[in-house]
Amino acid sequence: MRIIEEYDVAVIGAGHAGVEAAIAAAKKGCKTALFTISLDQIGNMPCNPSIGGSAKGHLVREIDALGGIMGEAGDACCIQMRMLNLSKGVSVHSPRAQEDRQMYHGYVKKQCEDTENLHVIQAEIANVLLDEKKRVKAVENRFGAQYLCKAVVLCTGTFLQSKVYIGKTGIDSGPDSCVPAQLLSDSLKSHGITLRRFKTGTPCRVHKSSIDYSVLQPQYGDENPLPFSFMAQRGAIRNDAVCYIANTNEKTHQVIRDNLGESPLYSGVIHGIGPRYCPSIEDKVVRFSERERHQIFVEPTGLNTDEMYLQGFSTSLPEYVQHEMYKSVKGFEHIEIMRSAYAIEYDCINPICLNHTLEFKKIRGLFSAGQMNGTSGYEEAAAQGLIAGINAACYVLNEEMLELPRKSSYIGTLIDDLVTKGTEDPYRMMTARSEYRLSLRHSTADARLTPIGRQYGLISDERWAKFKGKMQKMRQAMDLITGCTVSPSQINAYLTEIGTSELKQGVKLDSIVKRPQVNLHDITNILQLPLGLNDDELDEVSNQIKYEQYISRQNQQNSHFEKLERIRLPKEIDYYKIQGLSSECKEKLTKIRPDHLGQAIHISGVSPADISIIMTWLKAGGMKNVESD
Repeated sequence: MRIIEEYDVAVIGAGHAGVEAAIAAAKKGCKTALFTISLDQIGNMPCNPSIGGSAKGHLVREIDALGGIMGEAGDACCIQMRMLNLSKGVSVHSPRAQEDRQMYHGYVKKQCEDTENLHVIQAEIANVLLDEKKRVKAVENRFGAQYLCKAVVLCTGTFLQSKVYIGKTGIDSGPDSCVPAQLLSDSLKSHGITLRRFKTGTPCRVHKSSIDYSVLQPQYGDENPLPFSFMAQRGAIRNDAVCYIANTNEKTHQVIRDNLGESPLYSGVIHGIGPRYCPSIEDKVVRFSERERHQIFVEPTGLNTDEMYLQGFSTSLPEYVQHEMYKSVKGFEHIEIMRSAYAIEYDCINPICLNHTLEFKKIRGLFSAGQMNGTSGYEEAAAQGLIAGINAACYVLNEEMLELPRKSSYIGTLIDDLVTKGTEDPYRMMTARSEYRLSLRHSTADARLTPIGRQYGLISDERWAKFKGKMQKMRQAMDLITGCTVSPSQINAYLTEIGTSELKQGVKLDSIVKRPQVNLHDITNILQLPLGLNDDELDEVSNQIKYEQYISRQNQQNSHFEKLERIRLPKEIDYYKIQGLSSECKEKLTKIRPDHLGQAIHISGVSPADISIIMTWLKAGGMKNVESD
């Protein structure tokens, strides 16, 4: 017998998607196996040692609100925390943390080891085995040992048939010189799954002492940073590391231009498609030739190492060119490279073959998450892994699976974009991708998603009690503010001081708070309001009041799409028989098979005119028994 053990859920890969998927499935009571080529790669950060950033910070707080571990791990291993985009509106404020890379790996590995129902196994999975009905039945490692399972989550990251390039030389390797996954791709292809090649890259790591920091611009952490996790308190995270900013120059750019023929990307050696929003330095120099310089962020990789990471300076040029290029930067004249920069090419899927649950449409019990789905970034991977893990467990337990609508979260937007539009290059989350971004502030993630996390068994009794207490306090504070009338004598001196018009008669307090110049903290002190909120809670109440009219306008604009989301599209529709639809529309809808009209309108190639034709066809009885949610 080849069978070693039997599990409910098998997760293949233990990066940021895999650990979230495995822990979520185990928390839901499923006996779960987490397979990884190397235990030393669990929760690894092969690229930038940071968590969060623009839009990505929103994802981390949403993961935390649902009961995932990335926010908690990010807080525990943080060495510098900053809030980005503070010069812009609060809806795009995004937390970002520099992490201790080795500490993060150790923390996440221990979390996996300590999770009940979760079994961590070092093995390369070579095959996913299906039964005669195309349902998952087992996984098999490269030595032929089999593990029975009812569901599988693919979280292979950049390891599938991965190849690392430095110059025109390519070697079979995963990130950080790890063994690649060479066999699983063929197994997936044998099940009718189409694979394609994407690529990404990472900068070199350099020795801390070889940099002249006196000519660089320092970047410090926030004085009193906000943690990722809603369970953490301000002041509880470490925040003493310093980052720096350097800049390329014309000499740097000339070195790159002179050696483009040695780049595997520009010489045609690499065929994989790279990330649009995180390009290599040679891409930047070619695509933005008018730019005189590009920023480089010099960041520590941990507290107990001298390795520094050069964010924004990734390349696949040969090592001799890398040395010349890096040393051309002011402050890097004596740079000592410890790990060379490289590009990595790998297999992944087109995510339009997935449902919104992240289950393959044609294979029951097989789910996929992370860079396997064509995304970039730890945060995007973790978000998908969490949803895939929840749904794999739901599949096993015969429970209703979780589908987050776009309106609910950036996670919902991310998944909807992937499975309806697909992606032609590694997908990166941005706030501009969501039409609901005004209400999807990072500070509202718990109010939006913690009840869902509780419903799916990921929120503890302790956390649930704390959440309910916070929500009750904020509702009471809001009721007090909206019910309070303030007189001119109480407030006019303050209004004059901040340069806004005085009152001529008493008005409701919330109408005063809506004014851009008014600070609710000041009002609370002036009027001695017994709100009982901490500063963050008070800020959120203020934002709810100030954003109310804008969110209302946003919701009115999006109400049309919400109505479309309630109109179901039966799977058996023959779109080629609907007259008037464009050829591209027929092809895309037949291939993707969206569940609702609201999903259909987000598909590239489906126009508003096509949607109108389908609605008219449905109303005319073109398809009987069409359901509405």
